[in-house]
Amino acid sequence: MRKTTYGQLTQLSFMPRLFPVNCYLVKEEEGITLIDAALPYSAKGILQAVQETGKPLVRIVLTHVHDDHIGALDALKAALPEVPVYVSARDARLMNGDVSLDPGEPSTPIRGGVPKKLITRADLTFTDGDRIGSLLAVAAPGHTPGSFALLDTRSGALIAGDAFQTRAGIAVSGTLRPLFPFPALATWHKETALASARKLAGLKPSLLAAGHGPVLEQPADAIAKAIAAAERALGLKPATAAAAAAGTDREEDGHVAENRD
Repeated sequence: MRKTTYGQLTQLSFMPRLFPVNCYLVKEEEGITLIDAALPYSAKGILQAVQETGKPLVRIVLTHVHDDHIGALDALKAALPEVPVYVSARDARLMNGDVSLDPGEPSTPIRGGVPKKLITRADLTFTDGDRIGSLLAVAAPGHTPGSFALLDTRSGALIAGDAFQTRAGIAVSGTLRPLFPFPALATWHKETALASARKLAGLKPSLLAAGHGPVLEQPADAIAKAIAAAERALGLKPATAAAAAAGTDREEDGHVAENRD
């Protein structure tokens, strides 16, 4: 496990050289928020990293429900049964192995490692715009129907789950990077993922923390390039894409202004 700290955010990266799977610790006044739960063997490292902060673990928040983001969840919940687990209302169904789609959702099958033997269930669910400690929950569907990103309203750090990857170069979920294709192959709906990437770009994050790959500081230019690459891959004309992004930026600027501390 490799541990790297950026202010109040710490990245824990498991298998960082071969197949990086990240989870994150967010330091709050009352304790630590864990975002995602990495791999089944990760529980010991996560608990040790939390202990080293000198603060208790007060909540576990999932960006989405895929095996490589909930791997240690059962072990963590067994060790700390009083710590609540937060999951988006939409992805909570995936904890039961329910891959059915809602009316109006694109009919593409849900992909990736949907858990089949998970014991833990959500203690609390959240939706777009909810606050979880200092974190603003931002709906970012595409990788899964209920994927979320979490914006630290104190610093502007964005924990994006698999809405982006930074391993083998930054990419929007669904855009294939040949040297690390796995997030793209596990993406439910590429067009929805692109719309979410535009939305997240509008938040103007100071730092991008993805589920796979290194943290990017001042990521605006890199995010813009990733979005442009996704647009090209989907055959979108730049003018159309720019107009859509501009509309998203105006909407998100207002949203962030209302919620930033």
